[in-house]
Amino acid sequence: MKRDEIQFPTKHVALRDDVHALGEMVGQVLREQGGDRLYELVEEDRQLAIRRRAGDAAAGEQLAVRLQGRPPAEAADLVRAFSTWFRSVNLAETVHRVRRRRAYFIEASAKPQPGGVVAALAQLHAEGLSLEQLLALLAKLRIEPVFIAHPTESTRRTILRKQQRVAELLLDRLDPTLTPQETRALWSRIRSETTTEWQTEDHPRERLTVADEREHVIFYLAEVLYRVLPSFYDELAQGIEQLYGVPAESLELPTIIRFGSWVGGDMDGNQDVHAKSIRETLARHQQVIVNEYFADCQRLAQLLSQSASRIGVSAALQTRIDQYSTLLPGAQSATPARHDRMPYRVFLTQIAERLRCTYDVRPNAYEGPEQLLRDVRLIAQSLHDNRGANAGYFNVMRLIRRIETFGFHLATLDVRQHANVHHYVIGLGIGDAEWLNRSAAERHDLLVQMIERDTGHAVDLDALGKRTLSVFEAIMQCRHRYGPDAVGYYVVSNTSGADDVLAPLLLARWAEAYDKRSGQVALDIAPLFESIETLERCGEVMRTLLADPLYRNHLDARGRTQCALVGYSGSNKEAGICASRFAIWRAQSDLAATLAAANEKHLIFHGRGGSLARGGGRIDALVQTAPASAINGVLRLTEQGEAINQSYGLSPIALRTLDRAFSALSLATSQAIRSPPQADNPKHIELCARMVEVSRDTYRRLVFSDPTFFEYFETVTPIDVISRMQIGSRPASRPDKQGLDALRSVPWVFAWTQSRHMLPYWYGAGAGLDAAISSDGLAAVQTAYREWGFFRHLIDDVETSLARTDLDIAAYYNDLAYVSLHRYFVDIRREFERVAELVLEVKGQSQLLDRDKTLQRSIELRNPYVDPMHMMQIDLLRRWRATDRQDRQLFDTLVATVSGIALGLQSTG
Repeated sequence: MKRDEIQFPTKHVALRDDVHALGEMVGQVLREQGGDRLYELVEEDRQLAIRRRAGDAAAGEQLAVRLQGRPPAEAADLVRAFSTWFRSVNLAETVHRVRRRRAYFIEASAKPQPGGVVAALAQLHAEGLSLEQLLALLAKLRIEPVFIAHPTESTRRTILRKQQRVAELLLDRLDPTLTPQETRALWSRIRSETTTEWQTEDHPRERLTVADEREHVIFYLAEVLYRVLPSFYDELAQGIEQLYGVPAESLELPTIIRFGSWVGGDMDGNQDVHAKSIRETLARHQQVIVNEYFADCQRLAQLLSQSASRIGVSAALQTRIDQYSTLLPGAQSATPARHDRMPYRVFLTQIAERLRCTYDVRPNAYEGPEQLLRDVRLIAQSLHDNRGANAGYFNVMRLIRRIETFGFHLATLDVRQHANVHHYVIGLGIGDAEWLNRSAAERHDLLVQMIERDTGHAVDLDALGKRTLSVFEAIMQCRHRYGPDAVGYYVVSNTSGADDVLAPLLLARWAEAYDKRSGQVALDIAPLFESIETLERCGEVMRTLLADPLYRNHLDARGRTQCALVGYSGSNKEAGICASRFAIWRAQSDLAATLAAANEKHLIFHGRGGSLARGGGRIDALVQTAPASAINGVLRLTEQGEAINQSYGLSPIALRTLDRAFSALSLATSQAIRSPPQADNPKHIELCARMVEVSRDTYRRLVFSDPTFFEYFETVTPIDVISRMQIGSRPASRPDKQGLDALRSVPWVFAWTQSRHMLPYWYGAGAGLDAAISSDGLAAVQTAYREWGFFRHLIDDVETSLARTDLDIAAYYNDLAYVSLHRYFVDIRREFERVAELVLEVKGQSQLLDRDKTLQRSIELRNPYVDPMHMMQIDLLRRWRATDRQDRQLFDTLVATVSGIALGLQSTG
């Protein structure tokens, strides 16, 4: 599609206008900060890229030649110019999503926004759910995004904050009552933020620490989600009132949304995470959330100015005020005399004093969030009983909702460690040099014996062993100090057998991290199945565990719910997208069936990445693609990298993300409750299995059969730049392995994305579809696409990835490789053409993304601005590698291209 053929429907004209206005503003910043020459260079490069996209091959060659040999400083300014434009466009698109959301609420006659809370409630109501049934359904729901810190977010937090402020200013522009002077003032502030961003270094020169990553996650939790969370429940209550006629304020809604984190607890491959980081993280979490409550209490004190001479308060509230007057003399002295007859202000000042004691860990601190809740509920009840429904009650209830959600821990911290570390420590502790070489069954039997006999370690442990045991001590102590919800699951990476799940129970006993009276270990162990083989065997592993009386007793003592993680990243790198997704789908079914047969509950935890290749995408897709038998009202998933900013960076966007999760989960769970889960069509499953087998073989034949393919990968992608970037505390490669096996899946996907091969997103799908069509016929594949949600989402994700792939750009990267390696690109292009043709056949389309014009238009508009950065990156790679990767200035400019391309594609790894 040519640029002048791109059409904006009426509802998207405002987006076009915003992009145009922001583009002009960015141009002004370029002239002011970089001079006319920079502006002209950018325009000339952009026009050549547009002509190239319109089919002028000569323009493409001219652009490539123009960008060769540019001085690093000039190249860096060019990259920054295009990056600045992309940041502005990304914000414009985000603001437009908010604009469209608001339009649904403003147009009273319109239907509710699809995928929203009200739309879901309306469907449930139409299906005949009574209010009692609806409230019972809500009590079963639990949505828990878990934020993790993998090295995929290539934008520093300072820049993210500036972008958030610009987005908020753009949202302010939506106010139709703004005067021309106010509009000009807003644009002036937007330009100021954009200019200071231009003058700010994009990337830290030092590698991020765990503390840096922790603050990054806290930014979203405290500054976005804390503020927006009550609005989710307000929308839910108002929707119920609208449909069922029950006053919203009379509803007692359960806590549906919670949040988790791995930052500070994920030890797998990161030596900077240990017992100390766990303690520091939870201490910081408490400081942040207590400070938020303190600020809320101060705001409420300003609002609740009721005088005792004008309105009464409840006897219970007055009694608590009197008690605190004795207990908290500091609060008494901090209360101005003029407030003495303002009981709510007095009490909120007393609560604030107890929160201050909690923050400082002083006497009179709250022992837990339950005590704080009791105090705040006294205010709510008093207002309710004394004509205060419209005098602050709503605001107090919002604080209660926050306390119920965030407690004193802000986010539940999961702890993760690799299974081999546990076995190493156990083998060392019992003096068994062959422990790691024993079979899983043998280790399982020995572990049971040692746990039952409470066998301690007979040999002094080394530094790693002592560090490992100290983690279990920290978990027990932090649960005691910060509450039972402060520490979540103990995740065992690379689980392949029941022995991997039992090992942490023995280590916890060695650390004496258990209840001395009951003998129970307060540890909820969650195996992570991340390879194709372990995903296929997860049901067998779980059956072995559940047949073990020792583990069964432990599970029953912990609430009879077994959490298991299904990993998208490792399985994708190992076998490609089709095999990965299908193995995860089957694993969910196997886990649910195994636990149901044992009369235990299951919790499927989706360990996904930010990109489609690693399970990313819209949150509701995880529900819509799950086997019906796995739906039980719980959705727990990891969120990472740029996906966190895209889904939770602004309050309205975060709310929309939670809306989608609620809508999908509530509808699917209601269906599961009202009727037995319907098994998916076995013909569709068999068809998919045949497709997956061929797809996996095709992918592995390319990636793993010839060792020179890794050399090709290292040459035609900027993996050598990515692995040196200071964007995460965890190394890009595993130190104990070599080559492709050593490389983590995040940089693997990130690098292919940068070069626009995007191989992990789609390679092998064409061969698989071809085989399925040959064996079952096109009509059968099309039927599976229409009828089976899992298959439909898989094909749609492949289609989206194909649209973002650009093998004409990848061909320029291919020239970086030796001619002897070019054969790989021939295979890649052949498979791309095959999968693109077959996806269009299955979907009955003539062009990719014909059913998603918004995304299609976004990609078409972005490409001309990404192309010059690709060309510069290729030239810079060639020059940097010629210096044996020693030239720091060239490297810094390469880092800028990586960030700029990621901004343009809105994807890293």
